[in-house]
Amino acid sequence: MDIHKNARTTPLSRMLIIERLKAGWTVADVARAAGITGKTVRKWRDRFDAEGPDGMADRSSRPHRSPTRLDSQAETEIEGLRRQSMTGPAIARQLRRPLSTIGVVLRRRGLARLAALDPRPEAIRYERERPGELIHIDIKKLGRIGGLGHRITGDRSSQHTRRAAGCRLGWEYLHVAIDDRSRLAYTQLLPSERKEDATAFLKSSLAWFKSHGLVVERVMTDNGSAYTSHAFQEALAEAGVKHKRTRPYTPRTNGKAERFIQTSIREWAYAQPFNTSAERHAAMHPWLHAYNTARPHAALNGKPPISRIARDNLLGNDS
Repeated sequence: MDIHKNARTTPLSRMLIIERLKAGWTVADVARAAGITGKTVRKWRDRFDAEGPDGMADRSSRPHRSPTRLDSQAETEIEGLRRQSMTGPAIARQLRRPLSTIGVVLRRRGLARLAALDPRPEAIRYERERPGELIHIDIKKLGRIGGLGHRITGDRSSQHTRRAAGCRLGWEYLHVAIDDRSRLAYTQLLPSERKEDATAFLKSSLAWFKSHGLVVERVMTDNGSAYTSHAFQEALAEAGVKHKRTRPYTPRTNGKAERFIQTSIREWAYAQPFNTSAERHAAMHPWLHAYNTARPHAALNGKPPISRIARDNLLGNDS
């Protein structure tokens, strides 16, 4: 075997060197078998004698001394200017230092990007104590699928043909309701997002959750006109349910509904090319049933939403 002076070793191969030396191999034989020089073998042998197995680990290649590195005072000065939102080139000009030096210091101190000066606050995640305490409701607009399903494929070459055949294009609306505690979800595809359909969905979702043992106490929605309408408010009052609204321009307040909608789109609505909206609608029922009863949920330690519902029977009709 050829001996490579620059051959690299690993902690395992170094221990193998020691084991072979202990077994009576000569330095030359060990070097030949490992494809390294005798000098390298002796280096690891001596380090093992001095430090034991811990000496076989990799070490940092960083030098013990860096004579040309800026002192801490100079680096602190650079950091101070950076925290005044100055760019790297501006700092280099003011301090009359190479831009590359400024870049090294900023990366070392985690300030390479201006965004690091104003980090985002840590997300505060909450979860209600019991199922039914809070239900999130939201709406997602979905493209209606015509005869050839161009909403999925993007193929609009036959729009005149579809119109001639009477294919109805436009939108349909996915109304969703999800329990804050269990993530148990209920959905309906309705023709609009107006107050009539929003109110009808509210009533059917409250009845659905009640059929699964959940007494809904509060409903959270955004500030859309359908949800602020008299009809929607009257339906809430009739059911004895309180209404919570998201803060304006803060959709993350209703984040559980937003997240469920994204999951629905990815795993059901746009998971495959459907030929018609009716075909997509039919696929919603089995997907939602699997979501509620079988699909692992990260926030539930890999268990499905039904695992947090105190009932012995599994879900039947989910939509």
